[in-house]
Amino acid sequence: SLYVSEYFSQSAQKLSFYSWYGNAKLFHFHVPEDTVLLRWLLQASRGKGPECTSMEITVHFRHGAPPVINPLGTRFPANATVRPSYNISITLSSAVQNTTFVNVTTPAAGDWFIAAHLPEAAGRIEVKGFSTPCPYMFQADMFVLRLTDMPVLEPGVPMPHTVVSPAKPLHVKVFVPKHAAGMRFQLSSCVTSEQRACTVRVLLGSITLPQSFQRSLTCTGSINCSLALESPPWEKWLQIMVESLGTANASVSVEMLASFTVCRPGSTSSFLNFISLNQSQAGARPGAAAGSSAPAAGEAPRNASGRRSSCLQSQPVVREDLDVVSVRYRLLNGPSVPVTSLSPTLLLLNLNTGMDSGGSLVVSLLLNKTSVSLANATVAACVSAASPVLSLNATQNCSTAFSQGYPLSVSASSAEAMLIVLYPQTDDWFLSLQLLCPKGQGECASAEGKVTVFAYLTPCFNDCGPYGQCSLLRRHGYLYAGCSCKAGWGGWSCTDDTKAQSVGTQNLATLLLTLSNLMFLPAIAVAVYRFYLVEASVYTYTMFFSTFYHACDQPGVAVMCIMDYDTLQYCDFLGSVVSIWVTILCMARLKKILKYVLFVLGTLLIAMSLQLDRRGVWNMMGPCLFALLIMVTAWVHHGAKRRHCYPSSWKRWVFYLLPGITLAFIAISVYAFMETNENYYYTHSIWHVLVACSVAFLLPPRDKHKKPWAWSQKLTCRYQICQNDREELYAVT
Repeated sequence: SLYVSEYFSQSAQKLSFYSWYGNAKLFHFHVPEDTVLLRWLLQASRGKGPECTSMEITVHFRHGAPPVINPLGTRFPANATVRPSYNISITLSSAVQNTTFVNVTTPAAGDWFIAAHLPEAAGRIEVKGFSTPCPYMFQADMFVLRLTDMPVLEPGVPMPHTVVSPAKPLHVKVFVPKHAAGMRFQLSSCVTSEQRACTVRVLLGSITLPQSFQRSLTCTGSINCSLALESPPWEKWLQIMVESLGTANASVSVEMLASFTVCRPGSTSSFLNFISLNQSQAGARPGAAAGSSAPAAGEAPRNASGRRSSCLQSQPVVREDLDVVSVRYRLLNGPSVPVTSLSPTLLLLNLNTGMDSGGSLVVSLLLNKTSVSLANATVAACVSAASPVLSLNATQNCSTAFSQGYPLSVSASSAEAMLIVLYPQTDDWFLSLQLLCPKGQGECASAEGKVTVFAYLTPCFNDCGPYGQCSLLRRHGYLYAGCSCKAGWGGWSCTDDTKAQSVGTQNLATLLLTLSNLMFLPAIAVAVYRFYLVEASVYTYTMFFSTFYHACDQPGVAVMCIMDYDTLQYCDFLGSVVSIWVTILCMARLKKILKYVLFVLGTLLIAMSLQLDRRGVWNMMGPCLFALLIMVTAWVHHGAKRRHCYPSSWKRWVFYLLPGITLAFIAISVYAFMETNENYYYTHSIWHVLVACSVAFLLPPRDKHKKPWAWSQKLTCRYQICQNDREELYAVT
């Protein structure tokens, strides 16, 4: 046999502390067919700075779809079925780098996903630029060993083969046809090269994570041994590995045989229904419509008689793509599906495009109670991938040859049922329904139930509810969705209210963050009183937009947005930085023309820097430091010119400047080092109050030659007798 090794790599990603699924870094690989060995090379590294400490990285693996993880231990939606992901931990302690290998023999072909993240986030709000977080990097590489000429086992044809040694197992594959109800594998004529009884182990199927349903069979001696499989995966290659358990130098000769039991589906006249549906939508002629519906009506007796001889009844389903990771399934024969006890009714839900595994598959069943004549009858249902469940019973295990399905049931006492499959794997999904009676199938042989089926694929179930936001995430060309929760809510779909804020707490948070901006009113009054009208206008602008930005920024139900959120945020940040800029320049006591030029020029530069990086610390610290430099230079100039300290009054220092500077430093400390997600609504309110009060203290006094409210004298609303000096000059002789 000829083996070919292939190598696949993706760029490293910077890891984040976990608070929601968007913090997990996703890697997407495609394993080719006929792969016999898969090896993951996982490389984790951290920075070398003193802020870097020991850290544990969690890595999750899954085949077919992104792994469903729950590092925070929150609750999932009520009807969601969750199976834990396969994960390992990588520890970065004293070593800067850690390399880990993960081997998977006979892996399933198709999409494989890896998700990596750091432990739970601390919840502290860090200002960008004040602290340097430690970078933790993670990279996943994939090595595969593929067999280029894997022998094909033809159904019904015995195939002799030789296992050369225990170190070199034999790999063959067989194709499973559509509508295969069962498969039987048989191994016979097992002898060694030394003409002794042999012992071999047969592994059927491929390994999938987090759960592997690979079947094992051990054969000893020359007697025939066989293994029967129910509902093998349709239209897929099934790998079979035979390995010798004997001595190292002895080869083993075996003969293999695979046979299938094919299920004959009942006729549903889906093509005729599809033609009539298209003609009705296009407005066909009455004669044509009548002609097309006549054969369907004529086939009704044949369908009824064929239902008894077929092992399943397939209902035609149309896949309707609505948007990204958004699909609706529509039944051509109507939403109601007839269900009997003779054979299961089968619906195909196509999710094999490769872009459907990043959402949630929702299947809802509603039983028409008047359609079932038996009061104690139950409609059992199974949702499974790759192959349908063709024999439903009361135990409801919903298992196929290599997968475990999801059970559902509706009855007269419980007529509704719903199933949510989070991140369904890329494959053909099947919904099987059958009528069951407690005293046996003979009791309800002639009964028939009507079940209304609703099936759709959505990015986020229930759009993450009122306390969550559905975000579409992207890794290269692959799209998937996740819920970002707020107001203390958690869980996959933001349905866990363990730490949720009450409505009263939400209202209190909104009132504190908005009404605390009213503390700018004293600063505005002081500025107007001292004839600083430009500064008062800036403070009014800041107060207005900060109030309505925080009213729109709330995570709960107490929200009011007067305009776009991004616009409110930008105006709030701009007003805050410009308020600091104009206050410090006002304290510098510059000439008016120079002060107003700096006002305008600084505002334009601040607006540009905020557009580049809105949350950067230097957007605030840069203008502050530059304004302080101008103020200190102006004060030194005034002091040197007057030959004494400036400001000269000790009362000005004790009662105004020192309290204002103290309030400003406390405000900066609260803003930079004390804010967390839990205390944000009152620590940020304290920031509003302290900054507004410091502005009122720091504004310089008015000019001595101006009276209070001198601006009102500029508005001349009366008649004045004006003297024309030029005419008087001309009158002098």
